[in-house]
Amino acid sequence: MSLAAIALNRFGLGARPADAAPADPRGWLLGQLGRFDPRPTVITALPNAAAMTLQYRQNLAQLRRQGLIGGGVIGARRPGDPEPPKGPKAEAMANQAQRERRQAFAQAYGSQVGARLALSLTSAAPFAERLVHFWANHFAISTDKLATATMGGPLEFEAIRPHIGGRFADMLLAVTRHPGMQFYLDQAQSIGPNSLLGEAARRRNARQGTLRQPGLNENLAREILELHTLGAGNYTQADVAGLARALTGWGIGGFVRRPLGVAAPDGQFVFQPAWHEPGGVTVAGRPYRQNGEAQALAILQDLALNPLTARRLAVKLARHFVADAPPPALVDRMAAAYLASGGQLPALYHALIEAPEAWATPLAKFKTPWDWLVSSLRALGRENVPPLQAIGALRELGQPVWRPGSPAGWEDDAARWAAPDALLRRVEIASRIAAPLAASIDARSLAPRILPGTLSAATASAIARAESPAEGLALLLVAPEVLRR
Repeated sequence: MSLAAIALNRFGLGARPADAAPADPRGWLLGQLGRFDPRPTVITALPNAAAMTLQYRQNLAQLRRQGLIGGGVIGARRPGDPEPPKGPKAEAMANQAQRERRQAFAQAYGSQVGARLALSLTSAAPFAERLVHFWANHFAISTDKLATATMGGPLEFEAIRPHIGGRFADMLLAVTRHPGMQFYLDQAQSIGPNSLLGEAARRRNARQGTLRQPGLNENLAREILELHTLGAGNYTQADVAGLARALTGWGIGGFVRRPLGVAAPDGQFVFQPAWHEPGGVTVAGRPYRQNGEAQALAILQDLALNPLTARRLAVKLARHFVADAPPPALVDRMAAAYLASGGQLPALYHALIEAPEAWATPLAKFKTPWDWLVSSLRALGRENVPPLQAIGALRELGQPVWRPGSPAGWEDDAARWAAPDALLRRVEIASRIAAPLAASIDARSLAPRILPGTLSAATASAIARAESPAEGLALLLVAPEVLRR
């Protein structure tokens, strides 16, 4: 198998019919970081996180008017909130509002998925696009709740894309501050019990005779430690609590508790001093005595440069690109390169691409549904695909975009994706993709162009023996050389 084929298929998004095999595969891959456009027109034309945050606030206001939620920071019902209006008219109005919300969500989601797909099909920097998808899954949110229904695209486009060629600490900070992550992990509900706001709330609740008190929400802190940096088993509950206290006050504009809140535009990160828990904390064995926002900033910077984080990132990248069980020596070199560079992500990429292990075992990785669908469409020369078709196909394949259902993201190994029923769904979708194009594309001549140095005699023979052009094209799309990378 040629190095050019490995570069196109393993590190890229799959070859297109007109693509020339790169003469210098390693240089071709590394050069993409310099020509990668983090903010192409197809993205800048979409509503951003600020617009999506405003839409979320409007949805909450509508739900409050209907009595379906209360008046908390992000709309949770509280004791004493009015009951929902009753009767056929109120029910009809609520149902209509729900339909309108779902339609707006579906439209925004479709536009965002369409932009991601268009870039994947046409980009001249497919390795860089693959890195975007990798990091978006590392910092996964799931768009199946009201707060994040329209935030999958903005988080990837605004917090991930601009930082794939920089320091991991900068990406970590951008993601942590982004409304998509803050809403997903309920950071807006986290208030220091001994903060100015916490004390004011206790006095108010005492007057009102309620036992409900503001408190810490540890969701974001826990996922930063377990998923984004150190990894499971490498932190304690005390670390979670310490980071959660340090993160109090980190919020998003548009959600303010007056008179102690600082107003800020919708979707813009804002630090709320009156919400911050005073005092020092200890995280991962280090004390942090900074005041205010600086405390969590210092913790995130140190976590980004922790050797455990370096190893976790190296393992995940090597697993994604090389093998489900990545070679330990490769992981060691990647982690060392990352630390020596001061946490620069390109150091990880260089160590990966220069490693002989990355080029020694072709077709070791089974493609996820997203990778397979994108590479199949690229193989057919497609540049424009109706987003609803792609969304439907990915739902059938079990990997809807930005909807893993968990902050852990999608699994990245064959055990998750290579089950017999999953393969059958790929065959069915390959047939649907191939049918309208079979009259204009000859699979026998296409195969060697998209699989340079990779096409096996068995696959070429199966395509040649196909009973129809459509069957031959479908067989190509589910050949081992296309299913794997």
